[in-house]
Amino acid sequence: MTTSTTTSPTTAQITFRNPAVEDGATMWRLARDSGSLDLNTSYAYLLFARDFAQTCRIVEVDGEPAGFVLGYRRQSEPGTLFVWQIAVAAEHRGRQLGLRLLDDVATEATYVEATITADNTASQRLFTSFARSRGSELNRREMFTTEDFPDGHEAEGLVRIGPMRTNANETETRPMSTVELESQVRSYSRSWPTSFDRASGATIHDVDGRAYLDFFAGAGALNYGHNHPHLKETLLDYFTSDRVVHSLDMFTPARDDFLATFHNEILKPRDLDYKMVFPGPGGSNAVEAALKLARKVTGRESVVNFTNAFHGMTLGALSVTGNAMKRGGAGLPLVHATPMPYDDYFNGDVPDFIYLEKLLGDGGGGLNEPAAVIVETVQGEGGLNTARAEWLRNLSELCKKHGVLLIVDDIQMGVGRTGSFFSFEEAGIVPDIVTLSKSLSGYGLPMAVTLIRPDLDIWSPGEHNGTFRGIGPAFATAAESIRHFWRDESLKQQTVARGLQVESRFNRIVAQYEEHQLVAKGRGMARGLQFANGELADQVTTTAFERGLLAETSGPEGEVLKLLPPLTMTKDEFERGMTILEESIDDVLAANPADKIEELATS
Repeated sequence: MTTSTTTSPTTAQITFRNPAVEDGATMWRLARDSGSLDLNTSYAYLLFARDFAQTCRIVEVDGEPAGFVLGYRRQSEPGTLFVWQIAVAAEHRGRQLGLRLLDDVATEATYVEATITADNTASQRLFTSFARSRGSELNRREMFTTEDFPDGHEAEGLVRIGPMRTNANETETRPMSTVELESQVRSYSRSWPTSFDRASGATIHDVDGRAYLDFFAGAGALNYGHNHPHLKETLLDYFTSDRVVHSLDMFTPARDDFLATFHNEILKPRDLDYKMVFPGPGGSNAVEAALKLARKVTGRESVVNFTNAFHGMTLGALSVTGNAMKRGGAGLPLVHATPMPYDDYFNGDVPDFIYLEKLLGDGGGGLNEPAAVIVETVQGEGGLNTARAEWLRNLSELCKKHGVLLIVDDIQMGVGRTGSFFSFEEAGIVPDIVTLSKSLSGYGLPMAVTLIRPDLDIWSPGEHNGTFRGIGPAFATAAESIRHFWRDESLKQQTVARGLQVESRFNRIVAQYEEHQLVAKGRGMARGLQFANGELADQVTTTAFERGLLAETSGPEGEVLKLLPPLTMTKDEFERGMTILEESIDDVLAANPADKIEELATS
């Protein structure tokens, strides 16, 4: 019997083993509850558990069966594993258990086969991801047509994957694929199983020349689209004139130009007085600098964060992040942070800040006096949760009342994503510290800034630094993007107008599918549509990808379809993208009636 045990990112014990006859009933129930598998008699599952145990696997999470894969080898082709069924319990989806089951059962197989109906997008995606993870070819052909089934069953196409490396010695004759060389921690390449090569504006092409509309935009790092021609000219001129690329924090004309341009074109017109810290290349660097400075200034350790927040993947940023899966990757306790409810966390049933304000003023409340509060005005990774302007104003006043610094994380929602350059402008607040990154460079180049009140600038020289805090090309494109896009209100007005169009179209879908209890979310051109579960949202993004559009999901369970398209896309690109999304949503919801979803959730 084969067994293996691993620890998942959420620290659960995950074990793979061959089934026993006693598992037959459990496998039948998992198949029944899957909502997509043909349910055979319980006798069939007993026979598989007894006679084909060596080519089947059970996965257990903390000792409880969470999924299975059933397979067999034909006598005529013993090197081929035919996968008959694979299922994962709904509460454990999102852990890549299906892919890991296939990996475990196919260890000695040269080829893997399965039959899949055309509308089973989850299985199509699973086997495509499996093929790419093994660096193997995937071929499809017709297997059984509808005429082959006497009961009206849909046509089943055959998927064949292989050949696959079966032992370590084979590396001597076959080079490892790039998929095999990379850690399994990669994520986006699993959702979009193709290799992207070229990009322009809102369109990205794969190596086969297929074009995709990009409503993902580098997770918000490409607000001005891919390879904007004006910024590309700036970048090429910088490189071809042998300008300084790497400068740490030495003076350069590019650095001076950015500092002056950002001050004169962004800060001064908004009556904002900030000094700029260049902490390193990414958003997490900016957050770490903000947390570090807040603690240094106040002499306090604790930071208040909010439910469903996301602030980065380094340990300090993770400590103020809410997502359990991401926090689980830390490998040690995350301390010195206290989560509080974000706006509308209790659906309006609880007054704003009633708990936080009580604890801040109660010597017996047990809350360590916080150095800072860190907040996103719109929680992108958290599911497009949007804070009301009034809520943000009240939070700002609460911080001032208790001498707590207010940090606004504007890494994903800044640089015009919600309309104005800073997402907090609508609320009329002035944070003590602001973090920026992602689209700041204008071209997708690494760049981050932490904006601080001048009186908070108590760093000693070199007390906070980083090797890549002075990338000349990023300074150049950042300054030019500000001059090109932010000297008038046209981009802001277009972003707000298109955001309202998305909101209107999402509201129409919500009304059309009232029984699914969808929720339209977001602000500006950061928009989301919340589904009953992550499986439905995932089906929508998969269907959209197959039709030529990139969009991701977010939220605690990946239940929110998330749109972050380039702000500069054309009207035609916007309309085509929204049409693809609406058609994908229609197809998925039509195939998943609300009563069926409710039945699966309660069974």
